[in-house]
Amino acid sequence: MKKLLIIITCIATLVTAACSRFHIPHRIDIQQGNVVTQEKVNKLEPGMNRNQAQFIMGSPMIIDVFHEDRWDYIYYLKPGYGDLSEERVTLFFENDSLVRIDGSMQPSETPVAGGATTRQTLVVPPQERVAPGLFNQLWYWITFRSPGDDEF
Repeated sequence: MKKLLIIITCIATLVTAACSRFHIPHRIDIQQGNVVTQEKVNKLEPGMNRNQAQFIMGSPMIIDVFHEDRWDYIYYLKPGYGDLSEERVTLFFENDSLVRIDGSMQPSETPVAGGATTRQTLVVPPQERVAPGLFNQLWYWITFRSPGDDEF
């Protein structure tokens, strides 16, 4: 009996060790900064004011106090399993208007696949009214309200 337990323990140990060799742990994706895409950069045009540029690109990641006319957008993505990708775009302003764009992405003259003029339609279904239950009816009766009055 002792020999059988020792043999089973040894086999279980070997099987566990062999399986753990091929076990791949989960690694999360690390994403930092503003999402910078070529589509966003293509929408930027010289002469835009700061509000228009911020509407397109979002709030800048870095606004330097010593260089207030320079906005830096940095996007860093390190997938759990894969290659690191980093995008950097710098916008330069003079007299509150966009003058120059530097970085790893530049505006292109040709639209990106799918076109920059794609439209999305959002359809919101109507909200169904459900008849109030017994406790809701009692609450409406106590508070002198009707089921249509949802103001607080």
